[in-house]
Amino acid sequence: MNKQKGAKKAPAYLTGIVNMLVEAHAAGNPCDYDPRALTTIASDKIPLRTFARRMDGAFPSVINPIAVWELKEYYYTTTFGSRVADGIYESLLDGMEIEELAVSEKINVLHYLMIDARYTWWDCGKPYLCRLIDMLHMGYVDEVLVGREVLTRIPLLVKEWIKRMA
Repeated sequence: MNKQKGAKKAPAYLTGIVNMLVEAHAAGNPCDYDPRALTTIASDKIPLRTFARRMDGAFPSVINPIAVWELKEYYYTTTFGSRVADGIYESLLDGMEIEELAVSEKINVLHYLMIDARYTWWDCGKPYLCRLIDMLHMGYVDEVLVGREVLTRIPLLVKEWIKRMA
């Protein structure tokens, strides 16, 4: 991927697929597909928590979401560097903040991680796949969706989110 000024941004295929699937199954409910703000949990319009990082998606909104997700897609990586390690660390941080919110405020926000790019994760990053499994077992992410798994899981997840809105 070319990082020069004015260079075209590489297509984010997984992001596009996830956004289209959520939209197709949201039954007209709103969704923030590209939050440009930090996720905030409020009670009676008073902020309780604001997370440290922006998420890649929030349903139905970045304010008091039912679900948030992160997408990690590294298609154009030819060498394995610290980007993946940083991505794992960020997801861990997000999960810890969500867990703290659940423990202290009894508010549960669902947290999903979606990954793609076989070469990055399987050929180069197997230890990081192990860290994803660790995060699942520690409860820092509710699910990790890998590649085309989003095609079958996202429709079911969105139905669950809609039920939680009622």
